[in-house]
Amino acid sequence: MADSMAEQLQQDMECEGLLECIHGLKQLDKDCFRVMVESEEALTIDEVADQVDRERSTAYRSIQRLLQSGFIQKEQINYEQGGYYHVYYPTDPTQIANDMQRMLNDWYAKMGQLIQEFEDKYEHAEAGTEVPAQ
Repeated sequence: MADSMAEQLQQDMECEGLLECIHGLKQLDKDCFRVMVESEEALTIDEVADQVDRERSTAYRSIQRLLQSGFIQKEQINYEQGGYYHVYYPTDPTQIANDMQRMLNDWYAKMGQLIQEFEDKYEHAEAGTEVPAQ
């Protein structure tokens, strides 16, 4: 991953790069997400772990990051004799895209505010006045 925004803008990115760029997800997270997207049905953690060839605990941590980011959903399945287990499936892509767009808009507004603060702070230096300490 590039260090600066200028470097990021010069790179060739694929849409999956958004998972890393916007949400800080790792390659394993992207692999787990891909497995769930390609599956015809919801999967257990053990099934995901088998398909990405990782230990259950490692897959579990990745799935938790995907849940926190809103990329997947969790459903509880109850056994008739008692007990339950969870299955995981991808969130609707439109919802994910809308959430990322909202996050990008928030980031853009925050960066605009910081740029304005930068200009306000340093235009005093250009005019020969002292920059106020903060």
